[in-house]
Amino acid sequence: MKRFFYIFHSLGILTLFWAVMLVIPYIFSLIYEDGWDKNFLYAIGITAGIGAFFYLIGFPFHRELRIKDGLLLVFMVWLLFPAVGTIPFMLPYHPGDFSLSFTHAYYEVMSGLTTTGSTVIADVSSLPKSINAWRHALIWVGGMGILVLAVAILPLLGIGGHQVMRSEATGPMKEEKLTPRIAGTAKILYMLYLSSTLFCVLCYRWAGLSWFDAWCHAGSTMGLGGFSTYTNGYADINNPRVELVACIFMLIAGINFATHFTALRTRSLKAYLQCPEAIPFLTVVLSSAFLISMYLFLSGYYTNIESAFRYGFFNTISLATTTGYANIDYALWPIVLPIWMLILGNFSSSAGSTGGGVKMIRMVILCKQIGIELKSLIHPRGVFPLKIKKRIIDRSVVGSILLFLILYTLIFMLFSILLLISGLDYETALSATLASISNIGPALGEAGPMGNYGVLNDFSIWVCTFAMLVGRLELFTVLIIFTPVFWRK
Repeated sequence: MKRFFYIFHSLGILTLFWAVMLVIPYIFSLIYEDGWDKNFLYAIGITAGIGAFFYLIGFPFHRELRIKDGLLLVFMVWLLFPAVGTIPFMLPYHPGDFSLSFTHAYYEVMSGLTTTGSTVIADVSSLPKSINAWRHALIWVGGMGILVLAVAILPLLGIGGHQVMRSEATGPMKEEKLTPRIAGTAKILYMLYLSSTLFCVLCYRWAGLSWFDAWCHAGSTMGLGGFSTYTNGYADINNPRVELVACIFMLIAGINFATHFTALRTRSLKAYLQCPEAIPFLTVVLSSAFLISMYLFLSGYYTNIESAFRYGFFNTISLATTTGYANIDYALWPIVLPIWMLILGNFSSSAGSTGGGVKMIRMVILCKQIGIELKSLIHPRGVFPLKIKKRIIDRSVVGSILLFLILYTLIFMLFSILLLISGLDYETALSATLASISNIGPALGEAGPMGNYGVLNDFSIWVCTFAMLVGRLELFTVLIIFTPVFWRK
């Protein structure tokens, strides 16, 4: 129990920082005069009060964060922030009759922060501007990571910042630094993320979106989230130029941001060729998009090749990068196509990107290991080290990846069974589990690309919510909290 007090000081600072984040939708509410300013003002006050409470009771126990402290802090942040993020959705001080239950509000905020991008709101077009601004701000911050942002601008975390950033980072190799100091690395990542988002805003505006829609969709696109200000997303926008902008930036965000930084610093595209994930990621996603488009055209689903390639490329890139946009109801396509697109979303995105899933780097390492095993059959006395970027990868990394995939499969089965028990059909249960744990968003069946998760019962909603959290933190950061060894001295 005393371990909680060690993190309350840092948790209080982070919660105060989260209160500042709520100023963004408050400003939008004042600008657009949508009447929700009181809701956000109260939310800022309540959140700041909670932060101050944690700060004060944790102050006497403040110490440098250790490994277990970092893991517990990350877990607590990812439980608490969605909880306080629900406040604006639930307070009654606004015009109109829109409000969400705690279950639905918690799901909506968790969906944003984990960049899953699925929603329980049936008609997002009718939402106040400030609420939509809040939803998209959640995705943008969650894309690069809440705690990565905190480490970048709050050096108060000190050396423990390395622990929390490592616990929130994705991929099997988390020791890569762009600068000697972890805060410097976090700042570089966020500066790159911010500048590419601003460029995306300008491109969306050029393509025909309003400034507000461009800002919201840029945050959602760079975060690979999938929220939209339109109820049917890109199907309602129906603009090929906007879709082209989305495709380009989804692909950019699906590549490791450290690779982008290296390319900019060296002013050379060699960084992408030397990256173990960038070329496999682009090859898998673009070749799949091409094959799906050709299938749609040759099978006669679309009579002209332009439509086949427009819908085939956009929806494939969207799901493969775990964004979750849709410009047509692809659930009506031959079932093998949406299933393949969901599988792509399960592994295509790069570690260090804003995407979800198990990450391309794990697949690359496993494929290399399979190649080594085959060589060993022919040359049993040969020594074949596994190398990534000219570095020899320890066999323990391969073992941890295999363990990760086994655990991932077991958790997928567990959540699927729970959703089946809750009354969902097989198609919805399996696809919703995969879409949630991989942070893709839209599933098939009742929660398809033109539907929403609001039709599910509360139990199913909580199962999907926890699946999103477990998937975003890549299993171990969550599961370790529930083991006896974590709580031993």
